[in-house]
Amino acid sequence: MMQPKLLVFSSLFPSQKRPNAGVFIRERMFRVGRQLPVIVVSPVPWFPFQGIVRFWRPHFRPQPAVYEEQQGVQVYFPRFLSVPGLFKSCDGFFMALGSLPTLIKLRNQFTIIDAHFAYPDGYAATLLGTWLKVPVTITLRGTEVPLAKMPGRKTRLLTALKNATRIFSVSDSLKQYMVSLGANADKICVIGNGIDVVKFYPLATAVARTELKLPADAKVLVSVGALVDRKGFHRVIEILPALIAKVPEFVYLIVGGDSPEGNIKQRLENQVKTLKLEDHVRFLGAYPSEQLKVPLSAADLFVLATANEGWANVFLEAMACGLPVITTEVGGNKEVVNNPALGTVVPFGDSAALLAALLQGLETAWDRPSIIRHARENSWDSRVNILVEEFQRIASKKNASL
Repeated sequence: MMQPKLLVFSSLFPSQKRPNAGVFIRERMFRVGRQLPVIVVSPVPWFPFQGIVRFWRPHFRPQPAVYEEQQGVQVYFPRFLSVPGLFKSCDGFFMALGSLPTLIKLRNQFTIIDAHFAYPDGYAATLLGTWLKVPVTITLRGTEVPLAKMPGRKTRLLTALKNATRIFSVSDSLKQYMVSLGANADKICVIGNGIDVVKFYPLATAVARTELKLPADAKVLVSVGALVDRKGFHRVIEILPALIAKVPEFVYLIVGGDSPEGNIKQRLENQVKTLKLEDHVRFLGAYPSEQLKVPLSAADLFVLATANEGWANVFLEAMACGLPVITTEVGGNKEVVNNPALGTVVPFGDSAALLAALLQGLETAWDRPSIIRHARENSWDSRVNILVEEFQRIASKKNASL
């Protein structure tokens, strides 16, 4: 049987300019790359006058080099036309058009296009698959939920799913949502993300707090994620005055930075200042994944009051460091925090329930070794093996049809 060769296609992928973008995609697919040949094409949005925009938004659309080698894997960053705020419904077509010369150049190096996110990436990938006569897989990661509320995007992402050979979903709830919109359930396989137990393990709390200059006896809460509205940092900040009234020795760590979705750091800092929480909230910036165990090990609880998730891998990363998780009942969150011994899932938008869960969580004597064991049981190995089998099955069908 001919071995499948994968071209991973995603506009969200790490580069030297954006080292923390799409790390979860690289973590997953580079592990697949240990068993199957993998190359990466990561299209970069561009328009002629974006240099002018950087005069008032210095970090707007950083442009990586055209090519990088990462862990021995070829990674290409072709440009595609994308005008901010205009013609966004055309991004999928322009992404495909801008990537086509690169894929033609690499044509002998792949037999399957593996796209991540249904739109615009998956839509672009299915166009490329049609043009080059190559099967396409698409991984659903959660952004499809808000995009499906926009009629034009919904039409295109459903077209992408219809034209894909196979679809992977990081959670069952996301699969069911897409099926409710008209996607073919038989085509969708649920494969969650895993945890890298080499990178994520608990440090001694005292050591981690000393490194971050935190009080040894404080109660510490931590959130990790891009500083964007949907991650819900502002929802946590707004209830802190009530929490601090009962737990005066308290610190909230916010770990994260800019992302393609935006950056609301200034808004969050203004919120902290308005509520007079400067002594209790610390913005640590973005951390490389191999260093995240420091703030996670320094904390008592992990919280993410998120509005939308597919499969939040950061929950398993927090658990691997011994942290119980407090989060909202959206997306696949209940599939990750699937036991009260691992944390608490509260209704989205219910500030009182979130506050109560945090207060109770800070008082609970959690079985942290059990939490760590649960995370380690969700290592990458089983997920990757299923993915490899799926790709081999696609390759076998294609070979049989030739």
